[in-house]
Amino acid sequence: MEWDREKFRRMYPNLYKEIEGEIRSVRVKDLYRDPWRGYQPSPEDFIARARDQREAEEVIDYLERVGEITKEKASELREKLRKEGMQAFGEKRTPGYYFKKAEEKLREELDVREEEPRNMHS
Repeated sequence: MEWDREKFRRMYPNLYKEIEGEIRSVRVKDLYRDPWRGYQPSPEDFIARARDQREAEEVIDYLERVGEITKEKASELREKLRKEGMQAFGEKRTPGYYFKKAEEKLREELDVREEEPRNMHS
């Protein structure tokens, strides 16, 4: 099937520009790296999602029961919870926590890129 180039350009100007190479593209992958890619939550991360100390103890029990942590690690976490409380496990992980942290990391990275001197010849 053949098309008249000029007719195609008038009917589909943006597609024409793209096909003819007049539109520059940007690879999003290069602009944004997912800071959580491959991240595995630690026992402390799970504990930090608990609503209270009782729920945190249930999390530790569960992780020990399914073999995610050793008996020794479970004892260590229980002791830390008993002595220092929930705050010992860091900021509370509420819904959206990781999205907020990812956004903060991205903003920091973009700020750093904007501050870097640019080589005009590259």
